[in-house]
Amino acid sequence: MRAMRRYTGRPGLVRARKRLGMSQEAAAEVVGVTPRTWGRWERGDQGVRPVYRRRLAVMFDVDPAEVERWLEGETLTPATKLSPMTDFGRGSLVATVRTAEHLWRCDMDLSRRHVLTALPFVPTALGEWLSGWAYDTPGSPAVHESAAPSVGFGDVTRINEARHAFEQMDNQFGAALVRPAVVDYLNTDVGPLLRGQYGGKVGPSLMTAAAGMTEMAGWTAFDLGHQGLAQYYLGQALKLSQAGDDPMMVVRALSTLTVQAIHLEQPRWAVRLARASVDAATQAHASPRYMALLLGRQAWAQALQVNLADTRDGHGATEVEHLLTRVEDAYQAGPSERDPRWAYWYGTAALAAETGRVWHLLGEHRRAASCAETAAREYGQAFPRGIQISHVNAAEAYLGMGELERALDLAGASVSMARTLTSSRSLERLQRFSKRLDPYAGTVQVREFRDRMRHELAA
Repeated sequence: MRAMRRYTGRPGLVRARKRLGMSQEAAAEVVGVTPRTWGRWERGDQGVRPVYRRRLAVMFDVDPAEVERWLEGETLTPATKLSPMTDFGRGSLVATVRTAEHLWRCDMDLSRRHVLTALPFVPTALGEWLSGWAYDTPGSPAVHESAAPSVGFGDVTRINEARHAFEQMDNQFGAALVRPAVVDYLNTDVGPLLRGQYGGKVGPSLMTAAAGMTEMAGWTAFDLGHQGLAQYYLGQALKLSQAGDDPMMVVRALSTLTVQAIHLEQPRWAVRLARASVDAATQAHASPRYMALLLGRQAWAQALQVNLADTRDGHGATEVEHLLTRVEDAYQAGPSERDPRWAYWYGTAALAAETGRVWHLLGEHRRAASCAETAAREYGQAFPRGIQISHVNAAEAYLGMGELERALDLAGASVSMARTLTSSRSLERLQRFSKRLDPYAGTVQVREFRDRMRHELAA
């Protein structure tokens, strides 16, 4: 009879988990065991059945033989390929393209996608990315020699047009409808082009186009609530932007990361990301309209910081108000030829929507309600998600003023709209609003609203 093996711990397994930024509880949930079992695995107190060994290989995206070495107690460095802690400094073009393509292929693989969607948001990774962006030396030029066909500006234009179409669909229907098509396009259309032959002006333009589509994939993951996956895509978009030496695409990636950090209530990182995007845009001589957007998001981030502070920060609130004045001045300069095409949606409605969120965080609920209702009126038919979220924003503002009936009327209108959208973010905003109704839970109006919400959203 084979002797029982005496386990002495599995440091390889521990390091693999930590490289993904996951707690024992999160890792256990992905694999399908209890946190107690996972802890025993790491300590070497319990064997791991074959079915879970296979799941570990998929989860960490390594060869099964690597998992076997971890479980036998060998102290080898894990070769985890899908980790938000990956270095996003400026590296070689070949390495940048290889990493991006690997991500897209894994996202297309159903056996790996559940691991990607379970990735946690890792705030500390943002510091590494900001440091790499600010201080690393430029990478190699976007030139690639290959036996594959040459890539031309027509190919780049097609990527940009596809991204524009995906953005319109996302605004109208929500991310769940769009995201599979975006990832498939990256994998089947953009990937082969990156492996093609290009140089001169085409190479940087191709990298920028790939970065834009990758940012789109990150944004849709964010809208679906897959925050770790969204962070990973946005970091990859940042790196592709650097490969294309395109400061405005870098700004876009930083700005989207700012919105994610605000949504996750990470004020410290939101402020740092917002300031980095404003600094980069200023150095790139961005258009006034685009500067208005970025300054508005800086105000939003700083307002969150004021709101979550232990004590009221009067100076911080004043600084936010000064930023809003700068936003208004920059916006009044009007559109410009230098406006990025992706900012086509940033008009009166978007300005009012984000300004309203700032006033709400500062406790100026009357102003917040006015802005949110302006946004709901100004958004066109192509932006139903924007209208729906604006209704919720207005409802929250009226609730802050104690006007329960008006708040429930606005929130009620947003429930029906949420049914037509495939956006987890829209549903989450409604759920947050419903939670804020707890002090009024005993009223007939709130009970009826919650019953309606459960019925309609379940349907």
